[in-house]
Amino acid sequence: MSEAVVAKRYADALFQLGNEKAVLDSLLEEFRTVKKVFETNANFNTFLKHPRVHNEKKKQFLDEVFQGLSADVVNTIKLLVERQRSEILPSIIDHFIQLVYDAKGIAAATVYSVRELDSAELKELESAFAKRFNKNALYLENKVDPSILGGIRIRLGNTIFDGSISGKLKRIERKIVTANK
Repeated sequence: MSEAVVAKRYADALFQLGNEKAVLDSLLEEFRTVKKVFETNANFNTFLKHPRVHNEKKKQFLDEVFQGLSADVVNTIKLLVERQRSEILPSIIDHFIQLVYDAKGIAAATVYSVRELDSAELKELESAFAKRFNKNALYLENKVDPSILGGIRIRLGNTIFDGSISGKLKRIERKIVTANK
């Protein structure tokens, strides 16, 4: 079975569990934290997959690292380590986040800007673009991209709203080129 199918099944099970217990929001935040740990520590997954380290030692380590998280999250990670599938955890988390967002009418998007946007600016953009996309809310991830020169570019799935200076310059260039033909 492909890893994507397996990840989706785990995510579906976690979503059902969170829905039954009415803890989807807390699971969402905890899984975001877990994903950041896996993304920022390249050796973390290497340690969890190492054949010479016993599963009991790995589970004890996970208990220490994820001490403040709920038992459901920690037990999911332990189960994946036991079944030697810890590498699909980020994919499971992505599927889980998407399921929660779909259920709540939330969309996730990326905003590119020249500098890091503060929380007030992000909130303003989230409320303005949530209405535009007919969503209850919008979750924006800010990425700094100096190549846009100024303004912002927002990407939601395959849709891009380009209000950047570099985008405007490219549009002007295309108009000039097509006008000269």
